[in-house]
Amino acid sequence: MFTGLIEDLGELSVLESNELGARLTIRSVLAAQLSEGDSVAVNGVCLTATGIGVESFSADAMNETLSRSSLGTAEPGSSLNLELPVRANGHLGGHIVQGHIDGVGTIATTREDGIALVLTVSAAPELLRYVAEKGSIAVDGVSLTVARVDDAGFDVWLIPETTQRTNLGAAEPGRTVNLEVDILAKYVERLLSTTK
Repeated sequence: MFTGLIEDLGELSVLESNELGARLTIRSVLAAQLSEGDSVAVNGVCLTATGIGVESFSADAMNETLSRSSLGTAEPGSSLNLELPVRANGHLGGHIVQGHIDGVGTIATTREDGIALVLTVSAAPELLRYVAEKGSIAVDGVSLTVARVDDAGFDVWLIPETTQRTNLGAAEPGRTVNLEVDILAKYVERLLSTTK
């Protein structure tokens, strides 16, 4: 389990992909804290570290992961939001993030409003039904609060700390982002559908 509070901006150094999946090699100071088999969130996607170097780690992504996320189209040199799992005695400062991507969205617009950077993200209706104003959403693994939602997308407002510590500060219109909706909304829908 993760919190959506990014610990490091890693750099994709190698992406090897074929019809079986992909292997990512990522440069990060977090590599020193990882062991093979550990979980790590990469742009919100929960992956397993399969190789550890001095300043980098590798992780494999299966086709299901590549089809639901933006990892398969990431290019070497890309900045990646990284987070280690929350420890049982740790603080849950963001919200409950599983690292299970529900789908992707697209940055439609960006604008500044005072100290904030406002991102408008377009997304499919099957994802937007779980998005609520003032609810939580993870965008590329970053725990954010939804400021506005309509049938086409939603707005999130980023404080300067978030723009400096994550790759969302450099987000441009047209960029694909990974989305994980609030797990509570999915469970509520599932429970209601089974009680009919």
